[in-house]
Amino acid sequence: MSAALPAALTAIVAEDEGAQRQELVATLASLWPELDIVAECEDGLAALEAIGRFKPDIAFLDICMPGVSGMEVARMAGEHTHVVLITAFEQYAREAFDSGAADYVLKPVKRERLATAIERIKKRIADGQRADLSSVFAALQGRLAPSSGRRISWISASVGDTIRMISIDEVLYFKLEDKYTCVASLNGTAHIRTPLKELLAQLDPETFWQVHRSVIVRVSAIASLKRDDDGKLKIAITGQRELLPVSAAFQDRFRPM
Repeated sequence: MSAALPAALTAIVAEDEGAQRQELVATLASLWPELDIVAECEDGLAALEAIGRFKPDIAFLDICMPGVSGMEVARMAGEHTHVVLITAFEQYAREAFDSGAADYVLKPVKRERLATAIERIKKRIADGQRADLSSVFAALQGRLAPSSGRRISWISASVGDTIRMISIDEVLYFKLEDKYTCVASLNGTAHIRTPLKELLAQLDPETFWQVHRSVIVRVSAIASLKRDDDGKLKIAITGQRELLPVSAAFQDRFRPM
């Protein structure tokens, strides 16, 4: 017999299309008025930050979002947060559901299907079922990676008045600096205009990790991690003097195994 459902449950909604996000929030409010939607997120990074801040019971996540995908957010959500995938890719969503993910809803979102997902979520929470399925989402994320587009091999970047060609294999990290993105390698730094969100979609997620809203690092270039006097995590990169920040949303990447 199922236990009673907790009186106060919280959720976040992450969808990069504004109109679809508003419609989903409105439908959720109609179907489940007791649910407290604590954050509406327009991209995956905002969703990760919201999960770290609010620790919601439920996350409604679009799989395809700029920057950090919904699958990556689901992988890092942790055991407290149940996940509902909002997607046009039924194959991957169904596999996640069959593996134990909370549920999935296909686009365009239909009220009846969302109502079914809500009832399943309520039952899982009332039964005390575990939410953490990081290994499942990691595997599915890897399978989705080939569809994310062409990978970058070379970067043409400005160094003073010249243009320098940099192999992606040389890059240690990317860092947002004012209106430009700094590209750091063992041979120095250069600047490009491509935003980090656009870059991330073209990088191998097993090779490069976003660790902060303004930083993407090559994992193999990380020499060590340490906490500063304020308790914030910093990354030391091989051969570099600058320490790079790690936001709270990404600290789970570095949990001891």
